[in-house]
Amino acid sequence: MSLNLSRFRVGYLERPMNESFLTTAAGFPDLEVRRIALDQPEAAVAAALAECHGYYAWAARHELPLPWHVTPALLARLPDLLVVASYGAGYDTIDVEACTAAGVAVVNQAGGNAEGVAEHALGMILLLLKRVPEAQAAMRAGTVSDRNALIGRELAGRTVGLVGLGHVGARMAQLLAVFGCRVLAADPALDAATIAGRGATKVELPELLGAADIVSLHCPLTAETRGMIDAAAIGRMRPGAILVTTARGFILDEAALLSALQEGRLGGAGLDVWEEEPPPASHPLLAHPAVLASPHTAGVTAESRARVASMAAEAFGAAVHGLPPRLVNPEVADRFLARRDALLRAAA
Repeated sequence: MSLNLSRFRVGYLERPMNESFLTTAAGFPDLEVRRIALDQPEAAVAAALAECHGYYAWAARHELPLPWHVTPALLARLPDLLVVASYGAGYDTIDVEACTAAGVAVVNQAGGNAEGVAEHALGMILLLLKRVPEAQAAMRAGTVSDRNALIGRELAGRTVGLVGLGHVGARMAQLLAVFGCRVLAADPALDAATIAGRGATKVELPELLGAADIVSLHCPLTAETRGMIDAAAIGRMRPGAILVTTARGFILDEAALLSALQEGRLGGAGLDVWEEEPPPASHPLLAHPAVLASPHTAGVTAESRARVASMAAEAFGAAVHGLPPRLVNPEVADRFLARRDALLRAAA
């Protein structure tokens, strides 16, 4: 039996990303938001989700319990699900192809945390150029004897390569303009004119890697980008170059990066995303003095969290009467509308 759409029910597990999700959702009279506790049997959680038309899904793959990742198996248990919205810009916990096949719209909150992530990446670049991680390690070890052994570099006038020029990459280009940087961008989804309008010069990835003093990753994890920055790609980078990633784990080959750092071919690395999150304390990259590390917190700011959570609530509100914004799978639009309208007719 189809569900009654007089109220569009949205379920979330345990906690919303931010209270602004609840306050924003309260402004949409057609939405009914339900908290689903995880301290109950799996069958009870599934039954509660099955009563919802929308699923507000955690975005971090290592935080969300596997049964609640949006997979074909979960979708089969939720036949009336219409919309899945990720907690953030990423959607690693959502099988987009499976959702499309099921007629389920997938929404992310792209752009909501762009400022936080861009500022984090820029901060990492500045700290690595000034060799702050190495200096701090030496001070803690009591081995500082000659400041000239820690001589740094300035960002002003340097060439920075941005891999991906979406919301975060475009904001990075704006911030780098303040330092008079030459900004190169590799993004196959954008033409040269669009990239120029965002403050960068379009190049292909091999050219970017060979020309940049700093390479910063801002692309999504896809079949094409998985493992893209491998040993061969790192080998194309300039001696002493710095690599920063605030994108997604698995784009960068961590073992290849470690080798390049140990051999002294790179000048440092800033890592906010990892293959395993958080990485174990024994991870060898964490012990390298030229590595600046954070546990996927670039976008974890008070402002970003509030903004992103409000965006998700607005997306569910929009889905009641039309297409939600920021569709990750726009090809699902007709099927989504047909399924939603069928539920509406059944409820009439």
